[in-house]
Amino acid sequence: MTAVAARLRPLTGHRLFWPALVLVVMLAANTVYRPGFLAVEVKNGHLYGTPIDILRLSAPLILVALGMTLVIATGGIDLSVGSLCAISGAIACLHISGAADQNSPATVATALALAFGAALVLGAWNGVLVAVMGFEPIIATLILMVAGRGIAQLVTEGQIITINSGPYRAIGLGHFLTLPLAILIALAAALLVAAFTRRTALGLIVESVGGNAEASRLAGIRSRRIVFLVYVISAACAALAGFMVTANVSSADGNAAGLWIELDAILAVVIGGTSLAGGRFSLGGTVLGALIIQTLTTTVYAMNISPQTSLLFKAVVVIAVCLVQAPAFRARLRRRRRGTEPGPAAPQREKEQVPA
Repeated sequence: MTAVAARLRPLTGHRLFWPALVLVVMLAANTVYRPGFLAVEVKNGHLYGTPIDILRLSAPLILVALGMTLVIATGGIDLSVGSLCAISGAIACLHISGAADQNSPATVATALALAFGAALVLGAWNGVLVAVMGFEPIIATLILMVAGRGIAQLVTEGQIITINSGPYRAIGLGHFLTLPLAILIALAAALLVAAFTRRTALGLIVESVGGNAEASRLAGIRSRRIVFLVYVISAACAALAGFMVTANVSSADGNAAGLWIELDAILAVVIGGTSLAGGRFSLGGTVLGALIIQTLTTTVYAMNISPQTSLLFKAVVVIAVCLVQAPAFRARLRRRRRGTEPGPAAPQREKEQVPA
């Protein structure tokens, strides 16, 4: 048994092991409860099934969580991503609704460009408040989290803007090469962020700024520019997620679009193994964390758990997941299992044995 544990120790020590194990266990439990849970079939040249739905529905959360990972890696936080989702979706739908031809590719492209540009400006606003003005990240982004909902409501004039645009709907519900387009967009974004952070020095610089911003500055790194950049990237990811959220329902609701997605994104980052204190981060862990949250949501619906208790159920599961992968918690369990937990009198005995 000891030899097996020694062989598995390098595997269990990997930062992605526990999130991946939790996801596998959840999928297995769903399969036991509903045998056809993992079934995937092809209809009209498109893949359909619960696993495909989980991937498609988790795409907006993956996008937001990718940007959140970089922000948290610098020691910050971005609470405004949900409002940015609502604003970007509202601007895009407003432009499309006022066009003579809503199915025109030029109309959709212009709408996406306007909404994306607005999100970048708001992300730059967050970056200026944090990196230049010296605001605490939670305060700076809380301002836009609250005000952003008001901006989205102003854009929509308090109404739900409904559109009938096939090209825009394809962002959330379209297919390409048998797969939902939303999955491919999220995958492309994850690969792009990974390429810039793991194939260039950007990732190391972000981690150094999050680990010790002052030491990074003394080493010649322009910490303020890096902090500014990650908030702009976070806003860009939130804008893409906003397009998906509104495309799924072909409408923009300034009050409900992207509501509380910032909290799910933070949970996904933490479940993926990135510390809220900043420093080292894991994009792969973030993606797994987003998939875990969406799988948990799907499980809650599949088991017909009442809406009043579903949030509590999710909270309990998330706490359990975080405890399972916490090194300190696992170490304490191992010590208790071996019976080697040090007693309170041990330090006193050691002290008494020291010669005068």
